[in-house]
Amino acid sequence: MRIKRATAAAVAAISIVGLSVVAVHPATAAVKTNFCTVQNLTEAGGMDALVTAAKKEGQLNVITLASGWANYDEAIALFKKAFGIKIVNDNPDGSSAYELQTIKTAPKSKQPDVVDIGATHLGAESSDTLGRSLFTPYKVATWSDITPVWKDTNGLWYGDYQGTINIAYDASVTPAPKKISDLSNPAYKGMVALGGDPSSATESFMGVFAAALANGGSVNDIKPGIEFFRSMKQSGNFVTVPATGVNLASGAFKIMLSWSFNGPGFIQAAKAIGKDLKYVTPSDVVLKGSPYIQAINAKAPHCAAARLWEEFIYSENNGTWSKDLKAADLKLSGSKLFAKIMGGQNIFMSGAAHPITEAAMAKKKTLIAAPQGFDVPAGVTVVSPTLDQQIPQQAVVKTMWPAVIQ
Repeated sequence: MRIKRATAAAVAAISIVGLSVVAVHPATAAVKTNFCTVQNLTEAGGMDALVTAAKKEGQLNVITLASGWANYDEAIALFKKAFGIKIVNDNPDGSSAYELQTIKTAPKSKQPDVVDIGATHLGAESSDTLGRSLFTPYKVATWSDITPVWKDTNGLWYGDYQGTINIAYDASVTPAPKKISDLSNPAYKGMVALGGDPSSATESFMGVFAAALANGGSVNDIKPGIEFFRSMKQSGNFVTVPATGVNLASGAFKIMLSWSFNGPGFIQAAKAIGKDLKYVTPSDVVLKGSPYIQAINAKAPHCAAARLWEEFIYSENNGTWSKDLKAADLKLSGSKLFAKIMGGQNIFMSGAAHPITEAAMAKKKTLIAAPQGFDVPAGVTVVSPTLDQQIPQQAVVKTMWPAVIQ
């Protein structure tokens, strides 16, 4: 399971500043397209041209996309099968902080093409730094459907999916936890864990935020959540091992606060090791986190593949899954094949995530149903801290958390 969350040689390039291929437009002479600078599908010459260029590159470097996380397994499998592009996934269980650090310091061979980072990490540096030196602008075809507050106006970054904080627990736990405040029950001694360090891992940070809301805190006061975990550490309920599949198998923990979109994959993985894992929406607080953020690395080694991946991730088709894709489908033109496959936004929905274009898709009736048991109960108030509210609270966590785990 992810704590929070890329590479091969480029093909021959005509341009010294990035990959260039020749895109032929009807009734015009051949035009050189630099796929490292195009900012939308039209500039790329259309979907057929983008698919052709991406296939020619032959590889896509992603980073920290954990197995079971928001059904990224299916997204990767479908993209690879449909377009014949190899995907290299660096450090699947890494954090958002690792992603940004990799862009800044890694050699060319380790540079990711795209990132998927927690929104709070946008505030870790000035917007100028992020915009001008880390990411490059690109607006996908469904740009207008992305919630305005969660996209950079110039296309430097954009939200992709959101989740709610749920309680995951081994079915052997008695009594079964129903709300976050239950986790202090002495019956849970040595059982409660987080996915990682909330100072750097977004899922864990939101878990502490949810605990704050359940214990008298607010979107502007996370300290009650920190104190909740400090108290549980002192009582022995909270254990500081990461809530990974390996640690679940060993019995190092039995209860955790987890993103809803970790649920389907983690339940399946637990079943494979003989564990019956349950997920429940807490009855005392429903926290819907800010979306994770997609962006194209300004130093992306595979520029066309990066842009095709973003078009795929934000596509809204109710189409064909990887297991149902036929050999005949793969002979279709790039645009026809793209229109046939399941859209990335629905793939997120199938993984118990809330796609960023969910509202628009619901109106268009292209949105598939969420997995059973992962809907937010009707009538329950959902709290969703804004980025401006999260950033100062994350600073509080960074200051106070070391004393919790010492």
